[in-house]
Amino acid sequence: MSNQAVIVGGTIAIDNVITPQAEAKELLGGSAAYAALAASYFTKPVHLVGIIGHDYPQQHLDMLESHGVTLTGVERSNGESFTWTGEYHANMNDRTTHRVGLNVLENWSVQVPEEIASTSIVVLANMSPDNQLQMLQGCTATSRFVIADTMDLWINIANERLHDVLRVIDLFVINEGEAREFTGTSNLILAGQRLLEKGPRFVIIKLGEFGAMLFTGNPAGWEVSPVTFFRSAAFPLHEVADPTGAGDTFLGALAGYLASLGKSNFGFEDIRQAVVKGSILASFTCEEFSTRKLQSLRHEDIRARENLFKVLTSW
Repeated sequence: MSNQAVIVGGTIAIDNVITPQAEAKELLGGSAAYAALAASYFTKPVHLVGIIGHDYPQQHLDMLESHGVTLTGVERSNGESFTWTGEYHANMNDRTTHRVGLNVLENWSVQVPEEIASTSIVVLANMSPDNQLQMLQGCTATSRFVIADTMDLWINIANERLHDVLRVIDLFVINEGEAREFTGTSNLILAGQRLLEKGPRFVIIKLGEFGAMLFTGNPAGWEVSPVTFFRSAAFPLHEVADPTGAGDTFLGALAGYLASLGKSNFGFEDIRQAVVKGSILASFTCEEFSTRKLQSLRHEDIRARENLFKVLTSW
């Protein structure tokens, strides 16, 4: 395992989740929390940047620290923590958000402590584009690789600032519905090309249970080829218990894998391998509520699933 650090900024939440089979409350949630935990399986330390309230469960913080996630960048507030309450329906792809409590996030301005600011692998997990830009301004590494995720809310209410983010990052990760909305096309190949035109060197479109697509190359006259496009399947699961955080796990795992390579300048093959690592880790997240499966993983579990995945997807 490399000792190259990763810095992950974004939300740290308390989740309450309802599925057709069960219900759980006071769960670890938030984009940055999932991503940081996933990254820790490939590299250490992982520096977490976010904000929590006075009511945040200590056991979640203890678990993250036990996995090599540092909390120097986690701001403590006297307010209440960010909370999300949602319900998944029968096919587990559709969900209803019952309540969002922004709380401490409402007026949050990202501060990156000096002792972790020089980290060269930077992950801007899902948070407002303003917060993503604030974090990037606080990161001081002269040679760095920046990965960013987003969601439909920011496409709708902060589109211009989101475009500002895309101009200063290396890898952009987005799900298929958001990619279609953001680019104005239902064709995901064309969407990938249009996202490359917005600035990043690499684009990943997440397809949920159907995997992910990776794009790179010159967007002018872009064509599918072995050096511009990669399509990964998702690991087939017999049952999905809770898909919350799977995309954030994917994001963190791919960043952690890249950090494990011991460099900060990556080529297409590096990102291609990272997509597979992300897909594997995300599959574990779906098997239990919150991070319960993810936090109890052994490295041999990951290797075994990766070896099976390789056999299942080769021809």
